[in-house]
Amino acid sequence: MKLPPPIVIVFFLHALAQGGMFSRIPDMQLALGLNEAQLGIALLGQPAGAIVSFLFASQMVERFGTRVIILTTIPLLGLVLVGIALAPSLVVMWFGFAVFGVVFALSNVSINVEADRVEAASGRRLMNTCHGIWSIGLLTASLIGTAMRGANIAPPLHFALVLVPVLVGMALFAWPMQAATARPHNATAKGFRITLPTSMTLLLLGYAIGASLLEGGLRNWSVIFMRDSFVAPDWVDTLTLPAFMTAQSVGRLLADRAVHRWGPVALARGLTVVALVGLLLVVFSPHLIVALCGFTLIGFGVCVSFPLSASAAARLGDRPASENVAALTMSQQLLLLGAPALLGWIAEVASIRITFAVLLPPLLLAFYLARYLAPRKG
Repeated sequence: MKLPPPIVIVFFLHALAQGGMFSRIPDMQLALGLNEAQLGIALLGQPAGAIVSFLFASQMVERFGTRVIILTTIPLLGLVLVGIALAPSLVVMWFGFAVFGVVFALSNVSINVEADRVEAASGRRLMNTCHGIWSIGLLTASLIGTAMRGANIAPPLHFALVLVPVLVGMALFAWPMQAATARPHNATAKGFRITLPTSMTLLLLGYAIGASLLEGGLRNWSVIFMRDSFVAPDWVDTLTLPAFMTAQSVGRLLADRAVHRWGPVALARGLTVVALVGLLLVVFSPHLIVALCGFTLIGFGVCVSFPLSASAAARLGDRPASENVAALTMSQQLLLLGAPALLGWIAEVASIRITFAVLLPPLLLAFYLARYLAPRKG
């Protein structure tokens, strides 16, 4: 049996290093005595730090290389989380989340660029598998977080304990890893420059943003949808997230072979149709089982959106792959900043079903813009 490239394991460690952070946010909120508004302010530090970091992430990757940044930033994710959990005030917590956002952005660009380089060197698709393993790592971290909460283990100790297997894994898999050769590109400009999106990265963003909005809406509102739409025990309402995450992980693990067989455009459009069907089932669901089936189909339907768009951005060749991946991810983060508030407002003035219904048009746009996932010739 052929072992996967080390970068696949690195994706798992990257997700694990986040330590199930979101499962412990309620505990960190109580520890500082923050209300919901103050907590929201603290959490805004992460996207603020990430967006700033994406502006210069490509310069860092091109200067220091993916291997150095991976070895540095993934352990730092865990260390910063320990610091956030020990924050004595709202201001310190905000800066902690901002630093976490910076480190996360640098590591995110580095692992995606390295996965693309390994794809180019090996001649086989790998990006979707990497993201499938990342999803499994995030699910593992979330389950560990749930167990730690159940055992009444304080967040700082929880994050410190999770850091141990991350460090072991980095020593075993990331340290011996040799960085793959960078893709050739046509850029001639030298020196420092801010990473901004091009027309092609914006077209790829147009394909990916529908799935990103849907995934974010599902994570934030699916449990509320189930609670408000049906009469069921609380634990049934929470099944939406495991159903979505499991389907997304399985879909990503199978997607690379599907891309090889049918090509990225056909696969992206087929899965977009699956997501549309799942979303329609949710919007018009007469029963909770139908809604759960819809959320599961959505997981399959959006599974390749970011991996395929990131891979396509890295292959553009007009400038370093790291610059296009950073520009794509930064633009996506900017568009997603206001999404929770907008969807919440729609739910308040209309209904939770309308909240999900407004996500249908972005998926239709994704079906059309999937054409730009095709490898460029010449």
